[in-house]
Amino acid sequence: MAIYTRAGDKGDTGLYGGGRVPKCHPRVTSYGEVDELNSALGLARAAFRDDPALASVDQGLARIQAECFIIGALLATPGDKSGKLAPPFDTGLPADAPKRLESEIDAWELNLTPLTTFILPGGGRAGAAMHMARAVARRAERAAVELSALESVPDGVIVYLNRLSTWLFVAARFVNKETGHSETPWTGLK
Repeated sequence: MAIYTRAGDKGDTGLYGGGRVPKCHPRVTSYGEVDELNSALGLARAAFRDDPALASVDQGLARIQAECFIIGALLATPGDKSGKLAPPFDTGLPADAPKRLESEIDAWELNLTPLTTFILPGGGRAGAAMHMARAVARRAERAAVELSALESVPDGVIVYLNRLSTWLFVAARFVNKETGHSETPWTGLK
């Protein structure tokens, strides 16, 4: 059996639960951005997966990748078809997911120097990968907000994506600190 179907060769795609829309539809853009985010998270994990000092970050990213997979399925399903979702997607995103992200942010921030200026994305390879994932998370959030102006978006998705981008920013700082890479303060143009 071939992995390609040719069903989308004319520029449309199927949604979960039925129906087809153009591949440029805001719903497709939204779950596509979450897919790209999940790929960026995988790339970040690959940058430090074997570093025992960052095991907690790797575990958090593994959980977040699973949550992003659920978010992608939720966004790929029009609101009137959500009853067709099968487990584990039918229960949606855990209601406490944003609070859990906040708790992890707060714990890492206790070990970081408070910022007094903007910092440039970067540091070491792992920290830079986390900053890249943060930027993709912001784009995914914007796409979900755009979709929400047209159609319903499942409860908690936008809040989660908003909190996740903050989580990734703080995690990038934590990763850079733990791996001995300094942050570069933005000092303006010279």
